[in-house]
Amino acid sequence: MSKDEAEVLSIEGQEVRVTHPDKPYFSRQTKLSKLDLVRYYLSVAPGALAGIRDRPIVLKRFVNGAEAEAFYQKRAPGDRPSWMRTVTLSFPSGRTAEEIVVDNAAGLAWIVNLGCLELHPHPVRSADLDHPDELRVDLDPGPGVGWTDVRQIALEVKGLLEELGLRGWPKTSGSRGMHVNVRIEPRWSFSEVRRAALALSRAVERRVPALASSKWWKEERHGVFLDYNQNAKDRTTCSAYSVRPLPDARVSAPLHWHEVPESNPADFTVLTMPSRFAEIGDPHADMDAAPGSLESLLELAANDESAGLGDAPWPPHFRKMEGEAPRVAPSRAKPAAKKAPPRTKMPLIVVANSRSKEDAIAGLERWKSKHPEVAALLAVDDVLVDSMRGTSSTWTRIRVNLRHVPEEQRPAQETPDPDDDPTREWRTGKTSKRRT
Repeated sequence: MSKDEAEVLSIEGQEVRVTHPDKPYFSRQTKLSKLDLVRYYLSVAPGALAGIRDRPIVLKRFVNGAEAEAFYQKRAPGDRPSWMRTVTLSFPSGRTAEEIVVDNAAGLAWIVNLGCLELHPHPVRSADLDHPDELRVDLDPGPGVGWTDVRQIALEVKGLLEELGLRGWPKTSGSRGMHVNVRIEPRWSFSEVRRAALALSRAVERRVPALASSKWWKEERHGVFLDYNQNAKDRTTCSAYSVRPLPDARVSAPLHWHEVPESNPADFTVLTMPSRFAEIGDPHADMDAAPGSLESLLELAANDESAGLGDAPWPPHFRKMEGEAPRVAPSRAKPAAKKAPPRTKMPLIVVANSRSKEDAIAGLERWKSKHPEVAALLAVDDVLVDSMRGTSSTWTRIRVNLRHVPEEQRPAQETPDPDDDPTREWRTGKTSKRRT
């Protein structure tokens, strides 16, 4: 088959062309072609569709394979098949976009052909785009935090949800974390769902303060971060059975709760998931059966607010919200008033900026080799690996917190190695316009 030929699949009465079917999408540890990935998704289609059906979806496209950079495409391609439908979403910026809605296995195969390894649905159905029917608990472990801690926090989330009359459905993220999704009645706005998620995050942090964190700023976090902002409008997370761009082609695996204590994310890959699905089916098949109420979580949020806990920071592209504290990292914050004691400024330095996470990590290792005495004094959570979202793709920034290094031993800020920040030109131009 030449590179210009395509494989035509007949799926439930629809024809889907898989272009360049032999194109390598994984070529290092695991060898998989684009057609292999289409066939994987078809083998788990009932489960994968359960997470995305009737929902607008952001296309995260790896057009050059899992080992190259991806880009986000919100707007539906103009040359889509006539049987693919769309809905129009509005965003916090005031803009709108016509996004793809996947309803069947043919649609699933069609977006995978576009290079969509991961599936990124919004938490709403197409008939009601303003009221989510899913609260998403994203457990994000900090650098050096192990899977054992992630599992423990997931079980704490389960217990708290059950006390509040809600049921959580766990799945591995396909990377280092875990997601717990909660089906809810579509009665609350995005802001209310986020408010409930923040209350849940803070409650879990109070229960296991040594392991759980609800703090937005990375320099304040420790252990496992419960990312409440994944519930803000316009945010998406990868859904069940999504393939992640890791060397072993790991996938986001739905679990039964009894599997969580012994689970290992590395067990669930493109190669192992089809047989698991054929054997046990979808552990989340009954998720839609009993949507729950957010009233108990919102009561918890009201109690927090009465106790003086205000809103927590929102994602940076959102407008300033009422009740939100200044949206600035603590290390950069100015004293609120002359009489107020100044915040302790964290001694942070940037050691690497890169479009490639691997290259950024390599730069961190070079920095450690250059400063071995300093590196030996760092705690696990002193290394901040930030996945930064640019205009259409992500990049990696690595910072080091020198708080545990005596002041006289702290190295000065140097030019990061590598120093490829794709947003620098845009930010410099924006600053110049403000000054003129």
